[in-house]
Amino acid sequence: QVQLVESGGGLVQAGGSLSVSCASSGPTFGDNAMAWFRQAPGKEREFVAAMRWNGNAVNYGDSVKGRFTIRRGNAKNTMSLEMNSLKADDTAVYYCAAGRPIVSNMRSVRAYAYWGQGTQVTVSS
Repeated sequence: QVQLVESGGGLVQAGGSLSVSCASSGPTFGDNAMAWFRQAPGKEREFVAAMRWNGNAVNYGDSVKGRFTIRRGNAKNTMSLEMNSLKADDTAVYYCAAGRPIVSNMRSVRAYAYWGQGTQVTVSS
C-alpha cells in the first residue's frame, strides 16, 4: 500500500507564492508518476500538474500553466508543486496522487490509485 503525505500549503495573499510537497512510500522511478489535483468547495476535483519520476511527461492544467511548477524535491521520494502569482481562484484543497498512467491518461482522476489526505491552500484577495 502506497502512502502519500503532503506538507506545506496555508494562507497567502493574491500575487504571492506558496509550495506544497508530497512524500511517497511507493516506487519513485521510471514511468511511475505523481500528480497534483485540487478541489474547491462545490466543485469537481481538477487536474493541476503531473510528472513521471524520470522527469518525462510533464503536464499542467490550463489554469495553472506558466504559474505553477512541478518538480522532484530534495529528498528522493518527494515531489513538490511550486505555485506563483496565486489568485483567489487557486483556493482549494490540494491532493497529491500516485500511479502509473499512460501519458494520455495523466490528467484523469481515475488514473491514480493512491491519494494523499489533502492540504488546504487559501489565497486571499
